Amino acid sequence: MDLARAEVTPAKAAGGARGARGSAAARLALLAVPVAFFAVFFAYPVAAIVARGLHVDGSWRFGRLWDVLGQSDIRHVLWFTTWQALASTALTLLVALPGAYVFARLDFPGKQTLRAVVTVPFVLPTVVVGTAFLALVGRGGLLDDLWGVRLDTTVWAILLAHVFFNYAVVVRTVGGLWAQLDPRQEEAARMLGASRARAWRTVTLPALGPAVAAAALMVFLFTFTSFGVVQILGGPAFSTLEVEIYRQTSEIFDLSTAAVLTIVQFAAVGAVLAVHARTVRRRETALRLVDAAGTARRPRGAGQWALLAGVLASIAVLLVLPLAVLVQRSLDAPGFAYYRALVRDDGNVFLVPPIDAIGNSLQYAVAATVIALVVGGLAAAALTRRDAGRLVRGFDALLMLPLGVSAVTVGFGFLIALDEPPLDLRATWILVPLAQALVGVPFVVRTMLPVLRAVDQRLREAAAVLGASPWRVWREVDLPMVRRALLVAAGFAFAVSLGEFGATVFIARPDNPTLPVAVARLLGRAGELNYGQAMALSTILMVVCAVALLVLERLRTDRAGEF
Repeated sequence: MDLARAEVTPAKAAGGARGARGSAAARLALLAVPVAFFAVFFAYPVAAIVARGLHVDGSWRFGRLWDVLGQSDIRHVLWFTTWQALASTALTLLVALPGAYVFARLDFPGKQTLRAVVTVPFVLPTVVVGTAFLALVGRGGLLDDLWGVRLDTTVWAILLAHVFFNYAVVVRTVGGLWAQLDPRQEEAARMLGASRARAWRTVTLPALGPAVAAAALMVFLFTFTSFGVVQILGGPAFSTLEVEIYRQTSEIFDLSTAAVLTIVQFAAVGAVLAVHARTVRRRETALRLVDAAGTARRPRGAGQWALLAGVLASIAVLLVLPLAVLVQRSLDAPGFAYYRALVRDDGNVFLVPPIDAIGNSLQYAVAATVIALVVGGLAAAALTRRDAGRLVRGFDALLMLPLGVSAVTVGFGFLIALDEPPLDLRATWILVPLAQALVGVPFVVRTMLPVLRAVDQRLREAAAVLGASPWRVWREVDLPMVRRALLVAAGFAFAVSLGEFGATVFIARPDNPTLPVAVARLLGRAGELNYGQAMALSTILMVVCAVALLVLERLRTDRAGEF
């Protein structure tokens, strides 16, 4: 028996050694598909539109950079883009940090349902967010009807809409860590004589600092590249870089100026993501974390009850009210007239009845979700090991670029770059899901990566020692543990694909519009019926996203990634 063991063990050891040596090669093989996907469908289209704008008559005109940046109207756009992003970030932190504490430390009836409600705005398309606030603060909106107050021509409408959209980013990113911080550390400081405020400032705040910074950077990134919200609420008076790129590309046809603005936005987003990567690594340093389920308690004292009441009131006013007004405006006409009008083809706005946009969006979103899961899942598997090389870690940061680089540039780049064999895709239906998947992949990676990293590496090594191939190790060890996270990732990818607008507005065919494109087209035409149909379609889109989010909340695990 001992001899048999002696003969088998070296063979197994040799297999384990071969598995260890092959791990780096396997990781690079896993990255092959994600790298190829991003190279062909992200880097190539963006580079194509930038080259089209700066390469004129056989020569590069880099002096165009300074010519464009020297224009006063462009400088105003740059200033407003940065200013509103900073203001939106500060206002979101001010409003949402109390909510992060309430969801992390307090336990109250309906908490899980309210958590899902808070997250609904984040997965809503920006077109729906803009439409909801238009129904609340615009001409003929609730405030206009009650008090004659309109905010759609002011920057406040944009700032409030950004708070509405990004509230969940702060609550889930900061609150997720706050719930896992050991409360005994702060209690120990108080036992040593520190006041409640000083204990929070010297113990809790430093531990939360990286999470707050990461949330602030994400909010800044989303608001810096804001398109749908500013396009609908800003009007001609306000324009961000993203809106200006769209205007220069689709209205003025000045590709040179659009290329310069794309480069500026790309540089700004790259800098933000570099800082974000550093803060995320700081978040992953050793902290004393405990089970989140054991840190929340019933509110105690008048202060905590008042804080809970204030947070609930702010959620009702800032998050629930705009959506409620959106639904109410869609029902203004008697007999569900706006909804019934969706099934008619008037031959003016669309080549097909607007109701067809629902089926188109669902089909595109399902296809985009499958693509995002394949690409993002392979990328997450390759990035699992913390000892991955610098090149692999760099690709991890690059995966976030589609969230910040101009979707307008990507969409128009698709039309320019993917128009010749073997990549002549302009007349095919797959073009829309490919663009939507670019936005879904980062959510898949961010959701699955923390769970994959939590899997005990010794389980994988033991399977490799027993002779299992890398594919079998994934199937037998990783997959059973990350199945729920995979479903959560699929839900997020589906929701964000359903609402993608910036790129889809360029590449969706007139006879196959998506829901966000249909809403934007209806809002762009005068008439009460068009406005009502836009509200009805937005309500349908909101309901679909909310249902997807509620399903996600039931599937969510504490070890699944937040954003």
